[in-house]
Amino acid sequence: MMTDVPPPFSHPVEAEFAAILDFYGVPWQYEPATFVLERDAHDNVTKAFAPDFYLPDQDLFVELTTMLPNQIRHKNRKLRRLRELYPEINVKLFKRGDIRSLLLKFGVEDYPDMLHNQL
Repeated sequence: MMTDVPPPFSHPVEAEFAAILDFYGVPWQYEPATFVLERDAHDNVTKAFAPDFYLPDQDLFVELTTMLPNQIRHKNRKLRRLRELYPEINVKLFKRGDIRSLLLKFGVEDYPDMLHNQL
């Protein structure tokens, strides 16, 4: 993406992830697609999933979460359903520990504050 005006990120971790991608020249899109996971009897969407990033050069969707491990169950369920319905979609979940490691590696000093807020 690499634009002058950043999108309105939902969480500071997303902004940091975008900054890391920009630093390395990795093209990205923010929440470019929503996948329908469930519909009701009237064909209304009742459950959907919009991954945080899409990396077109890797054909990869990335979902970031800072949820504690005991709270991540519903996100894992959505990812399983996405993979069932859309097996051609490549998606990677970065969990709290993955994000912590990434932020530490890139010297983000206020990472504990970022992980405190749920994403």
